[in-house]
Amino acid sequence: MPKIVDHDQYRKELLAKSFHLFAEKGYATVTMREIAKALEVSTGTLYHYFPSKELLFEQLMDELTQQDIRQFTEATQGATTQAEKIAIAFQFMEQNQDNYFKLTLVLADFYQQQSNQGTDSVLQRIFQRSLAQVEQEISNLFGIQDPDLTTFVISYIDGLIWQKIYGNRVDYTKQGELFLAMLTAYLNQLEPSSKRQPIALKEKR
Repeated sequence: MPKIVDHDQYRKELLAKSFHLFAEKGYATVTMREIAKALEVSTGTLYHYFPSKELLFEQLMDELTQQDIRQFTEATQGATTQAEKIAIAFQFMEQNQDNYFKLTLVLADFYQQQSNQGTDSVLQRIFQRSLAQVEQEISNLFGIQDPDLTTFVISYIDGLIWQKIYGNRVDYTKQGELFLAMLTAYLNQLEPSSKRQPIALKEKR
């Protein structure tokens, strides 16, 4: 009997392996031939699943975003308070900080290459779709409806990732506590005092 291939699963496996190559060599310099060789597939097979490097990268960004959201959703399922969710969120970031750092550098390289080619529409399509998914997840997690506040949260998280470039070690536990304090203070000032429900940083024992 011919071997039955789950094409969607196989495509995801190719994407996962290609990320490490992009992280090692950068988006601009690596070629489809090099990607095929590293994945141990023919160039014909690679082009069958991904007609161009650009489309491969676009699907990779979609897959990584959805994967993070799935894993994070599973990690926070048992959390019942905002404090617990935030603590788990920053633990999740700490556990995955190396991958996020590599991804940030690859995205910067991709941005530069696409900008130089004048393909801003591709940049917008890829970045905006991923950003929209992340914004929705942040809204669900923290109960944030204010788009300006969502932008601040994402910028804060991105800034922690960039600290690695500066050679600084980030204490994600302390950053999570600081973030919780800032978020609590901001949300409390927006609500009438009679409706305020301060978020406890730690439960008293």
